[in-house]
Order: sequence, then C-alpha cells, then structure tokens
Amino acid sequence: MPLFQKRAPVREPAPVRDPLVTPNGHDPLPRGREAYYELKTRIHRQLIERLDLTKLDLLPLESVQQQIRRIVEDMLVADETPLSRHEREQIVVEVEHETFGLGPLEPLMQDPTVSDILVNGAKTVYVERRGRLERTHVIFRDDTHLLHVIERIVSSIGRRIDESSPMVDARLADGSRVNAIIPPLALDGPVLSIRRFAADPYRMNDLVEFGTVTPALAEILRAAVQARLNILVSGGTGAGKTTLLNVLSNAIPNTERIVTIEDSAELQLQQDHVVRLETRPPNIEGQGAVAQRDLVRNALRMRPDRIVVGEVRGAEVLDMLQAMNTGHDGSLSTVHANSSRDALSRLETMVLMSGIALPVRALRDYIAGALDVIVHLSRLSDGTRRVVRVTEVVGMEEDVVTTQDIFLFEQQGIDADGRVLGFHRASGVRPHFTDRLARAGIQLDPALFDPSKRQVVR
Repeated sequence: MPLFQKRAPVREPAPVRDPLVTPNGHDPLPRGREAYYELKTRIHRQLIERLDLTKLDLLPLESVQQQIRRIVEDMLVADETPLSRHEREQIVVEVEHETFGLGPLEPLMQDPTVSDILVNGAKTVYVERRGRLERTHVIFRDDTHLLHVIERIVSSIGRRIDESSPMVDARLADGSRVNAIIPPLALDGPVLSIRRFAADPYRMNDLVEFGTVTPALAEILRAAVQARLNILVSGGTGAGKTTLLNVLSNAIPNTERIVTIEDSAELQLQQDHVVRLETRPPNIEGQGAVAQRDLVRNALRMRPDRIVVGEVRGAEVLDMLQAMNTGHDGSLSTVHANSSRDALSRLETMVLMSGIALPVRALRDYIAGALDVIVHLSRLSDGTRRVVRVTEVVGMEEDVVTTQDIFLFEQQGIDADGRVLGFHRASGVRPHFTDRLARAGIQLDPALFDPSKRQVVR
C-alpha cells in the first residue's frame, strides 16, 4: 500500500533563517548553520505535503519508516545542495525524528544515561546525568518548533495546551513524566521538563548497589511492606520518592489486588493484579475534572488489598488516612517534605485543606493511628540519592505525634572530587512494629538494629 500520494513535489519557500547550531554542535554543511536548517525544514515540509495521512495507521510502523526514509533520500538526491554521505544520513535521521519522535530531543530520549531533560526555551536544553546537570548542544529551530513538539506530546493522551490552558502534565508512551508551560506564563518562550524512568524498573538490590539503602535497611523495608505497614515516603523534588515507591511495591505479594492512584501515571508495578487509575483535568468547557480525592474514594469500593497513591498534595490525604484507618493496611504513598517531622506537618495542613475542621488533638491522633513508618530521602550535593532517615510513628503524647528514628544517614564531609562521604547506621532502637512482623511470620535478626555496624558510603 503506497504511503505517499502521487503528486509533484512542492518546493516550499525557505523559512526565516535563525543563527542556530546543529544538535552535535557542529556545522554539517559548508554553507553553515542556516543552510542546514533551511534544507531540513524544506525536506520535512515536502514530506508532509506528500504524506497520505489516511494510510498512515494502516501500515506497520517499520514499513512506514522504510518508505519515509526512501522518499527523503530521493528528495535529497533531487535537491541541489551538495552533501556528503554523512550529511545526507544525518538529515534523513533528523527528519525521521521530526516525523515520528520528539524532534531534536529524540537522541536524548534514546540515551540511557539521561534521567531528566530540561528545555528552557528553544535554544537552551539541559540534561541530568548521574545526578548532575549539564548543558547540551541540542536546540530547536524556534519557539514555534518547540511548541509543536509539546503539542504532539500532550495531544497523544487527549490533553491540550494553549493560551487558555498554558500548563499541562502529561506522560510519554515509555512512562516518562512531562510538564510544559508556555507563554504568557513562561516569559522567555515554552518550557518543557521530561522526567525519565528506567525501562527496566529498579529493584531493591539496585538501590543497595547505588548506596541509597544498606542491605540491613533493605531487609527491614521489605519486611515492613510484607507485614502490611502503612508507609509514607517523603523527600524533595528529584530525591527518588517515586523510584523508592516502585521498589517497595515489589515486596507486595502477587496474590493481592493493588489499586494505584496518580496525577500522571508513573508507577511501574510488576504484580499481575494491578488496577491503575489516573486523574483527569477539566475539558475546554471547564467540566469533567476528576481529582485524586474522587479516585481514592472510588478505590475503596473496588475491593483493594492495597492502595498506592503516587503523591498526596491536597484534600485527598484525608481519604487516604481514612483508608489506612479503616482496614486498608499496607497502603503506600509519597509526599514532598524537608524531613520526617515536616511530612507530618504537611499532612496536617493538607487535611485542613479538605475543609473539615478537626481539633488539633483529634487530627494528630488520626495521623498517628494511620501511619506506621516514614522513609525520608534526600538528594545530596553530589547528585546521589540517599535514604537519610527511617522513622517509626509511635503514637501520641499529649498533643504531639511521637516518633523514633530507626535508621539514619550521617554525612561526614565531601572529598576532593565533590563526592559526599558518610555512612548509614541503625539508631539502636528496636521498633515497635517488630511485633507486627512476628505476627506476620517475619523474624528479623536483632543484629540489623545494631548501631555499631556502619555501612560507609563513598
């Protein structure tokens, strides 16, 4: 089935020239940067003109790519611009990226070492590799080019972005989380952030190898999940909360029914019996929005064994706490906070956002009865992520929620290469939840809580 309509190629007028550089930072053509983008844009426009969109979905993707590659090569042969084989191949690949992928960002999306892609306008693109930010040579032709890529992302999941709705959260097919904000809110042009996740989800052994947790702490956290303790993961932006939540969920038995609730689906649970729910923004008329709180309430009617909320950030925390207090043990969630104690304060604030006026004593008693463990992560100055504190919620003492630290990370300094030096150690306190572990048939070695055994992290 021919993918292209039989029509004469249309030579489009050259676009306005911008003094840009190519993604690899070099001038691919003797005539320089402007000629390169002029040629690539002209070829791409001719391709779209000849593409028969009605047949695009009727052919296998591999066949479509082969036909497009062949027709682009023919266009380049017919063009008068002198090109080497390497230059010709480079333009073919980039036109394919413009047609099927995310344009200039596609090479970064294919790079497994890139964890975050931060586009601060058409000509400024940063990436995070191994916890450190670095600027790339990747650029867009102009703001319109960048806006087209953003629109392609958000339209694929039925969302929109325009002047009336200039902010959007979305996700890519591989699960990467996308946030975009455009003018008039973004003063210097469209801004795009992509948080990537590993194609093969991390396991607890991976976090041990990275130094995020120690083998002793990994064993305790795994046991806590299996014994159906309610766990809250706290930390700042980019601290690894979602990654740890994914890893903790691996300890849930495959026989249990799990319901996940997220603003933008990121969790990659490996169990068979998983129901994934995602919030919905309002439509163009401002109707039809479904909030996390609505999904949490609905999840309680779905006969869940476990409820996993990707992140609590508003009134839904009240329904989450109610679930934890009414028989849905083993629930997991995350929250933005600077410390374990701050996480408890944030929960109080978010409950008040639900519009229910509870006495402070009753509110804190409610939180203390719902939570069992708070795991706090931090992203250190060298870019590494560490579990810096594991705190058990013990109960109430007068009007204060009482807690005790089980594990700590103590930073000792920074070496000549900027790497953080420190060690994980147990506090020496035997947690109260060991009785629940014993009732679940899980026996932990008392040596795991020995404070003299320190795991040095380098």
